[in-house]
Order: sequence, then C-alpha cells, then structure tokens
Amino acid sequence: MFALGLSLTMATSCTDYLDKAPESDVSAEDAFKNFKNFQGFTEELYLCMPDFTRGYWTTSWNWGDDDIMAVGINYHMSYKVDQGDFWGWQREFDGWGSGFMEPSTEFDPNDRFKRGLWPAAWYGIRKCNVGLENMDLMTAASQEEKNAVKGQLLFFRGWFHFMLMQYFGGLPYLDAPVAPDQAMTLPRESYKACADKAAKDFREAADLLPIDWDKSSVGSNTLGKNGFRINKITALAYLGKNYLWAASPLMKNIDEKMNVLNPNASTYEYDAEYAKKAADALGELLALVEGGRTQYKLVDFENYSDLFYTWNKNMLPPGSTESILRAIAADAWQNSHYGVFTEFGGYILTGGQSFSMPTANYINYAYGMDNGLPLDDPESGFDPTHPWKDRDPRFYHDIVYDGVQVVEGTIEPESNRYANLYTGGTYRDETKESRTGYFLYKFIPMLANNYDMGSTYMKLYIDCPYLRLADCYLMYAEAAAAAGGASYKASNCPLTAVQAVNKIRERAGVAEVAAKFTGDNHKFMDEVRRERACELAFEGHRFNDLRRWLLLDKAPFNVKTSQEFTRAGELDPKHPEETLVSGYMEKTILKRNFTDKHWWLPLKRKDTSIYPEFFQNPGW
Repeated sequence: MFALGLSLTMATSCTDYLDKAPESDVSAEDAFKNFKNFQGFTEELYLCMPDFTRGYWTTSWNWGDDDIMAVGINYHMSYKVDQGDFWGWQREFDGWGSGFMEPSTEFDPNDRFKRGLWPAAWYGIRKCNVGLENMDLMTAASQEEKNAVKGQLLFFRGWFHFMLMQYFGGLPYLDAPVAPDQAMTLPRESYKACADKAAKDFREAADLLPIDWDKSSVGSNTLGKNGFRINKITALAYLGKNYLWAASPLMKNIDEKMNVLNPNASTYEYDAEYAKKAADALGELLALVEGGRTQYKLVDFENYSDLFYTWNKNMLPPGSTESILRAIAADAWQNSHYGVFTEFGGYILTGGQSFSMPTANYINYAYGMDNGLPLDDPESGFDPTHPWKDRDPRFYHDIVYDGVQVVEGTIEPESNRYANLYTGGTYRDETKESRTGYFLYKFIPMLANNYDMGSTYMKLYIDCPYLRLADCYLMYAEAAAAAGGASYKASNCPLTAVQAVNKIRERAGVAEVAAKFTGDNHKFMDEVRRERACELAFEGHRFNDLRRWLLLDKAPFNVKTSQEFTRAGELDPKHPEETLVSGYMEKTILKRNFTDKHWWLPLKRKDTSIYPEFFQNPGW
C-alpha cells in the first residue's frame, strides 16, 4: 500500500515499543558509525526483493502470450491478465496468484508470503533514503566501505522505483525520507523524468561499487558468499535497462503528464537519444565482460540448466557465472520448490495439477530452426509432418513435446513413460495436464516427478533470476539497433548489435542472423525481439516487453493457441523428433481483448484518493 509504504519504520507495534527495555535503544550514531553496523542495516534491502519464482505455493509470473493456465485455475494473475482484469494484482481482488506483486496486504521481509513488490518497494525506498540521509554518521569506516554502503543504497533506490515504473508508469520519485505525519504532496512525474532520476542513482552506484566483492576488502569477511550482492555490473545492467525502457516505443509515445498514448505510435519508433544512452551503459558492461575483467561469462550450453536449477548439489544456488541479480530465499523450505515443479509437471508425474503450460503460438514464434530462421520463413526448412525436427537446441532443452520420455522408473501404464501430447493423448487433459500440446521443463529437471525423484525434491533448488548476462547482450543489441541499426557499435563496446545477438546464438548452437535481416532495421529488430523471446523464454520478461513494444494488443501476440495433430507414424522413443505427424494445426484457445488502458496496471484506489496529484492511470 502506498500510504503504508511511506510510513513503515523498523519499529513493531506501539505496545511492543513501550514495553521494551530502555537499554535496548540504539542511537543513530551507533547504528551507522561503522561498516559492520551500516551494512547490517543495508542487508534487509536484499530481503525486500520479491521472489517471483517462489513467492507462494504456486505462482504465475508469465503474463504475456507465452503461457496459459489450466482450465479451472482462475485465481492466478495470468488468468486475470487474459481476461483484461489488471486489478488482479491487488490482494483485495484476490491477487495472491501474482505471487510477487501483492500476495498479502502486510509486508514482512522475512516471510516469502508477504514480500510483494508494491509494499516492499515503498518500504525499501524509505529505508534507502534513511540510510543515505545518515551517511555522514559513518565515521569509523574506510572510503571503500563508505562507497560500498552508499552504492547499494543508491542501487536499490533506483531499482525499486524502476520496478514500479515499468508496471505503473511515472510515479513520485522519492529521494528523501517522508515522515509518518508528513502530508504527501509529491506529484506523479513523467516516465522519463523518473527514468532520469533512476539513471542518476544507477550511475553513481556503478561508480561506487566493486566489480567483485570477493576481490575487495569490503567482501573479505564474507569471502565466497558474495554471489547475491549488488556490484558494479548489476548497476550498469540496470542503468542500461532503465534507459532502454525509457527509449522504448510505449515510453517514447506517452503523454508526459497523463500516461496517454499517442494513437499514431509505431512499434519501431524508439527515442534514439535514450537508446544511445542504453547502448553506452550496456556497452561499458560488455566491454568489461568481453575483456575478462569480471566474474561473469555465458554458461556453456551443455550446462545451460545450471542457470535455473540444481539438484542433489547440497542446495548450491543456480545461476552459475551468468546470474547478475536474483532474489534471496527467506527460508530453507522456500528453496525446496515442490510447488514450482508441480506447477509445471502435470498430474500424471507429480500427483498434483499442472497449473501452467506453454502456448503453441509462442513456441512456434520464438523457437525457430537450428539454421537461425523463424518457422514461417520460406527458407527455414520447417516440415509440418516432422515439426520437432531440426529445431533450435533451446527448444529441446526447454520444452517437452510429443513422445519425449519423461519417466525413467516404473510407471503404469507403460505408455505413460512418454509424453502423449498428440490430440486426445493421455497427457492432454486440459484441467490437470497440458491443454496446448506442450509442457515447460526449462526450470525443472526431467527427474522432477514422483516416480524418479520422489521425496528427494527437497534437494532441488529452482531459481529464475531477475537478470542474467544473456539479457545484457540482447538489451545491448536492441538499444544499438534502435540507435543506429544492426551494424551500430557503441564507442565503448567491441560488439555491434548483430554480433551481440550472434554471441547468444553461438552459445546455443544456432546459426547467425541471416544477412537478409540485417539490411532492414525493422526486420533486424524483429529478429532481436524473437531472439529475446527464445533465450529469455518464460523468465518473466515477455509481458513488459510486449507492452513497451506496443504489441500487447496486436495480432498475433494477443491470441493463445494449442497445437493439434495426430501421430501418423510409430514413435521412436530414442528420437521422438523423427515421429511422423498429420493434421498439424494451431487452434485458438482465447483472444485477449485489450484496450488503451491495458498499457499500464491500475494503481490502488485508496492510494489515488490520498491527494489529487497521485492520480489513477487512464481508463481505470
């Protein structure tokens, strides 16, 4: 809640406060005097980050055209978005299924069920401002220690504002604490005004923070345990992302005061100035990575799963050398992730219900052929009688399609060892398994079922990061293309836009972007976006990408389909991609009927009634 978020403090109830012992008081001078104390104050900000992957027993974080909920699952945010009901993010409208927006009307950083973005962001912003206001009290500390604390506070202030802005548009940018009894009068600012202030915070944070805490004196006491900490690379990544979002067609074409969209806006119309700033920030990051001056690098494709889960590795966090920002689990149970793999795994495999599954329209759009061409390109070689053959290798990693073996152990009937996802197959129950002809296994191992893993799911650690290195290459490619085309190269970066895309394709074993796309910037931008859809599939980016590209309400991105077909040949269990099929066609399940109001989520009614300058988004 906005009002609550502005007034939250570290105190508990009035009764508890009055009953506490006088000697338990800690003065501001003691609380902020040295690095250990000030860093202890700052650490709570990490727990203010919502854990969108594991924020509830089952969560839904993909609200674009990429997945669909099972029939009967009408209380998750994904379902509500499909119906155009964006009020669903709010708890009072039964929005717990969004997981990370507002699963509870309360906020507690130590309770994953109460770490929603809306209350956590305002709480975190206030905490950042309190810390920044007291930096002068950090007297018993080295300059490096002061820089590390200030850099984290600045980053989180920018990050919490950015996370809210991308869903709600321009908001008041709070750069000083607001007293609980102080009347709020700060107006909503334009998106770009907020982006400029967030950029200032991200830039200063990047200049203050170390690249690798393990190689700095401030991180020496937690050596080997600094992987979750904000660093220079994190700040540069969000500096670039913030600028790219500000450059995007939606943000370029909204009215500066009312968030009303220019009706003549085009999906290819970027703000070139902001795009160049984004390319420069991300170029600075990639130059450090390409020069071997960071701890980050793209994970080899044979270890691609390490980005998303580990199993039986003593609860080693996933992410490997590529994860740049991820949430911290509030408790050990949150790391077991039984809910995550039951959500995707299906009734037959887990004894539960498959809540969500990939849409056919998204798979057919995002996952092209291994020659790098989209399925609908006349030169792609796609054969609808062998639709799983010669596909992008990420298709085989992420997606369970018809005939794939999903159980190694004993299962009855024996035929259920293989995913019978053809029309009418045993895995096509629209209320419990797949209603689209596909399952999503990007975030879970094939062993994640009751027949193979059993109770050892407690050894499974699933984590979808907020941001990883591959995203930085693709954001740079988009920003550079918007600034100057496929051959554009930021002055501080060794890569052109097309080279950055090819870097990601090379890792996956996919051919480079075809020359016929690089000469036309609209066609090249289409390929950049398709590459983003494939590489970052189901990682929570698609909804905001479609919105900022002005594609959320446009065909074919406003429909969700299933894949209908019949097995026309014998299944070869060792090579299911070779199976002959007939009648291969998409069937529309639903069409999203969005209007102009759906470019932004509605603000809470009680907050927009506090004072006139904090007005509601148009149409809500």
